Amino acid sequence: MKSKTQGYIFVLLAITIFSVQDGISKHLASTYPPVFVTMIRYWAFAIFTILLASRMRGGLKATVRTNRPLLQVTRGVLLAAQVVLAITCFAIIGLARTQAIFAGTPILIALLSVPLLGERVGWRRWTAICAGLAGVLLILKPESGFFDPKLLLAVVGCFIFAFYVIATRLVSRDDSSMTSFFYTGVAGAITITLIGPFYWATMSASEWGWMTLLCLTGISSHYFLIRAYDMLDAAAVQPLTYLQLVYASIIGVVIFDEALSLNTIAGSVIVVAAGIFTIWREHVVARSSAVRR
Repeated sequence: MKSKTQGYIFVLLAITIFSVQDGISKHLASTYPPVFVTMIRYWAFAIFTILLASRMRGGLKATVRTNRPLLQVTRGVLLAAQVVLAITCFAIIGLARTQAIFAGTPILIALLSVPLLGERVGWRRWTAICAGLAGVLLILKPESGFFDPKLLLAVVGCFIFAFYVIATRLVSRDDSSMTSFFYTGVAGAITITLIGPFYWATMSASEWGWMTLLCLTGISSHYFLIRAYDMLDAAAVQPLTYLQLVYASIIGVVIFDEALSLNTIAGSVIVVAAGIFTIWREHVVARSSAVRR
């Protein structure tokens, strides 16, 4: 019971820090290229993953060993691209609306798991998927009569992250979670470093302070999330991640003067409800399958 309580504390810490990280990312991306901001953040992330892997049993040599090298590298590339898109969206769309669209990711994962993972989805989850997609469309619905094409960047980011999660599920069949974490950080850092220097920007001392804080939040949030998954099942962790949407809305409105439309609020409620139900049904189906075996 004590370990579960600690696990929930780690989840809440991770989500809270992730939200602070998003706010800092929006601040920096409003002045500097998102690719540059992502590159510096990934450098710190890669150093953290290498240090963490070196302390694991067998050290770096054991951690680097993978049965799916191409897929592991692809995961790292996908997440790096998604982070760039997410930071771009924070700057030009807003924290609240971006996170509202990103909340539909579990719906997309369930949808894509059918053709890509060969999973079976029952009528209950299909209903939740349809409801969730309707919620996303409500968030995207133009209120001024003109559709904002910038919102499509968030939709693309949502799809990229869904493919990243699908790829993670595939590699988890052969590789350890530490191996996947290592390739997420290192492959992503190498990828973004091939592009980032072309967007290098001169920053003031105060802005480097914000960048340092961004790196520290990135490292600590991932550490707490790792600790949380050591103590809790994914089905217990994932519904709590929707708190990030609440935090993003608060930060966006209070600090960045963002406005929450009725469509965004209503659509977010539908998406979150559908997402939590989808996660819960996946857990129930997986547990039933395990019992039958």
